[in-house]
Amino acid sequence: MKLMIINGPNLNLLGKREPEVYGSITFEAYFSQLQSNFPDLELDYYQSNIEGELIDKIQEVGFTYDGIVLNAASYTHTSVGIGDAVKAVSAPVVEVHISNTHKREDFRHVSYISSGAKGVILGFGLQSYDLAVQSFL
Repeated sequence: MKLMIINGPNLNLLGKREPEVYGSITFEAYFSQLQSNFPDLELDYYQSNIEGELIDKIQEVGFTYDGIVLNAASYTHTSVGIGDAVKAVSAPVVEVHISNTHKREDFRHVSYISSGAKGVILGFGLQSYDLAVQSFL
C-alpha cells in the first residue's frame, strides 16, 4: 500500500512554532518514526506553504496512490480549491489536524476539506497521523 502525507503551510516549522500547541519534534523526525511504525507501507511525504502546489500534489498522487493523509493547516479553513481537489481525485483522503481545531478560534471550526474526506482526525498531536494511516489498513 502506498500513502502520501501532505502538509500545508507552516508545518515545516514543527518543533519551533508554538510547541505548546504543536509539540517540540520536527515533522521529519516524526516521519521517520511513522515509517518505522508501518514498515509494510510505502509512505511518502510532501510539504508546501503554497496553496497551488498542494493542489498540484493532490492531483498528481490522487489517482495512483492508495490514499492521502492531508493536513492542509490554515488552508483547511480558507481553500475551496483544495477542497475541490480532494473531491476530484479517486484516492481516499483523511483530513488530519495536530490540535483540536474546535477548541481554537472560531474560524478554525470550518473545513472546506471535510465534506470530501473519508474521515477527519484531530486533536491527538502527531499521533493523529498514526491514526490516519491506520484507517487505511
